Amino acid sequence: MSDRHFDALATRFAEKIYGGAKGAIRLAVLQADLTEALPARPLRVLDIGAGLGHMSLWLAQQGHQVTLAEPALPMLDGARERFAEAGINAEFIHSPWQGLAEAELPPFDLVLCHAVLEWLAEPFAILPALHRLTAPEGWLSLAFYNRDALVYRNLLKGHFRKLRKDSLAGEKQSLTPQMPVDPRELDAQLAMGWQVEQRSGVRVFHDYMPSEFQAKAPLDALLEMELAHRRHPAFAGLGRYLHWICRPRSAGQE
Repeated sequence: MSDRHFDALATRFAEKIYGGAKGAIRLAVLQADLTEALPARPLRVLDIGAGLGHMSLWLAQQGHQVTLAEPALPMLDGARERFAEAGINAEFIHSPWQGLAEAELPPFDLVLCHAVLEWLAEPFAILPALHRLTAPEGWLSLAFYNRDALVYRNLLKGHFRKLRKDSLAGEKQSLTPQMPVDPRELDAQLAMGWQVEQRSGVRVFHDYMPSEFQAKAPLDALLEMELAHRRHPAFAGLGRYLHWICRPRSAGQE
């Protein structure tokens, strides 16, 4: 197994991930979490696996200095177009995370690593690079595809044979990630170098709704309820994605 990039699937990715309520909920939760966690001053931001630049553009519009890194050139070109249309400058790097680890980049105040771990052959191999790229007093915004939610979804569908075989990875051309992340394993991996300060679920109920209810639900109501329940003790862990905001263990509190 190798790391998965999206050179040939950029358009499909854009339509599937950001073309409807799923993408709107994802952006709303990530933006709400970051608004709560970050100080009210300009930050140097690195977005690893930036995709089409949705989160980076939002941060740039808040006055932050943004660098986007993306291994799939069609995705990076899409991000460039998005920034150009908005009239906002940013730095764009065509590189996988391994290239960033080897580059002599100064540490950033905020590092975004959203929907990256689950597409890597070895999801936790990136963690030392994330630590080096994050300033000692900085923040890491880590969003990942939640294995628990995938197991629960398969339980609800009665896919017991798949669960017995532990066959949860997506097919080659599927947008289901190849390495869904077990949050307890990630917690253990982070424990030595990071303090997880904030945890939210992304789409804690939307993806479990019957399709007819999904279609009828107003987007503003979906966003309101997802935001209201993203940290509910019983529901947060069912989020299709989990969003953790981490700080290096040596970091002081602001």
